[in-house]
Amino acid sequence: MGISELGPKDGTVEVKTYREGIAQKVGHDLVIEVREWSATVDFDDGGSLTAVTLDVDSSSLYVREGHNGLKPLSDKDRGEIKKNIDAKILHGRPITFRSTAVTGSTVAGDLTVNGSTRPASFTLDLTAGRACGTLPIVQTEFGVTPYKGLMGALKVRDEVEVVLDVALPG
Repeated sequence: MGISELGPKDGTVEVKTYREGIAQKVGHDLVIEVREWSATVDFDDGGSLTAVTLDVDSSSLYVREGHNGLKPLSDKDRGEIKKNIDAKILHGRPITFRSTAVTGSTVAGDLTVNGSTRPASFTLDLTAGRACGTLPIVQTEFGVTPYKGLMGALKVRDEVEVVLDVALPG
């Protein structure tokens, strides 16, 4: 079947963050849309997945939703969160994933975040012409300090999730 190239026109890549700490009620669990990304999926002649790559422009992250906060997420809040992600958390560095093995629906490979590369794996569901999966990332394993506010009383949980949902070419 060969290699298929994918991008934002084919579906979504999102980052989901969750809050914790004694002041968590004033924060929000976030859904952050990745607006600039590219991926490839490679299938053998029998239709089995053999390789996956993902490249993310971390400066393209957009705070789309905020849930469970004391008040609705404002445009000012979105701007502040974006500024913190760019300046204090990811520093505009690219995020990449390169598979090293695909066994059934399990994809294993090398994930690079914040200039640090570590092994990572996730399950990719390939049904009904779609590829869907969730890759958990523990930020501190990549040298990323999770965001803290209100003198540490509000924190972003160390583990975030990257959620992929894309249509595969027919």
